[in-house]
Amino acid sequence: MNKLKTNSINPAKLLLSKWTATQPVNKEKHFLVSKVIKHEQDFIVGCILEAVLTHKEYQIDWRELKNTDLWSIGWL
Repeated sequence: MNKLKTNSINPAKLLLSKWTATQPVNKEKHFLVSKVIKHEQDFIVGCILEAVLTHKEYQIDWRELKNTDLWSIGWL
């Protein structure tokens, strides 16, 4: 049985959390969750990541942050 390693995320603490891309693109490596996108019933459906270097914003499904192949918790 092959278990995948995942980042443990508490959705209530997602806002303003810091993330490092494991495979940076355009020198964008460090990100901050600047906004949490919720469904009508407070169900989190996505988030906005802001690149620290360029201030560009990207909307993603917040569960993508669990993938350790793409993201590390904190700024490394």
